[in-house]
Amino acid sequence: MKTTKLSSKGQVILPKSVRVAHHWEPGVKLAVEDREDGVLLRPVKPFKTTTLKEVMGCVGFKGPVKTLKDMEEAIAAEARAKK
Repeated sequence: MKTTKLSSKGQVILPKSVRVAHHWEPGVKLAVEDREDGVLLRPVKPFKTTTLKEVMGCVGFKGPVKTLKDMEEAIAAEARAKK
């Protein structure tokens, strides 16, 4: 377990291994959650959390369901046509 110190300004340095593991670059915004047993830091998500139902309307396809094989064949046919 890594340790760190709280500065006189209330700042904490996160160990490099933690920053690298989480891909946290300088300037990343972290949400601070006060918990009974300590503090939880988590990156602030740039977009609000959505559900699949909320975003499905933007796909717009109303035809029959396509299989992965159907899609691969269509892509291959289009690639052949572009040669």
